[in-house]
Amino acid sequence: MAVDWMWGWQFEAACRGEDSSLFFAPNYFEKRDQKEGREAKAKALCARCPVREECLEYALQIHESHGIWGGLNEMERRQLLRERALRAG
Repeated sequence: MAVDWMWGWQFEAACRGEDSSLFFAPNYFEKRDQKEGREAKAKALCARCPVREECLEYALQIHESHGIWGGLNEMERRQLLRERALRAG
């Protein structure tokens, strides 16, 4: 059951079969406009994904620190976690 929650949703992901370089920064310096363009393409794919919420929650649960997950980049996910923590008190 836990494995299904962690991985089962990936079979339905819109990004399944896509090149991971769309979602993760390269190992070399990436110019700002290149990063913004790459992330915009990844986020557009995420926007139409049927399991976007599951993907995002997975990334938040494991504190994923790299890439686009559920339509959010690293900084956006950190901000979301901070906002949730503030609401929870």
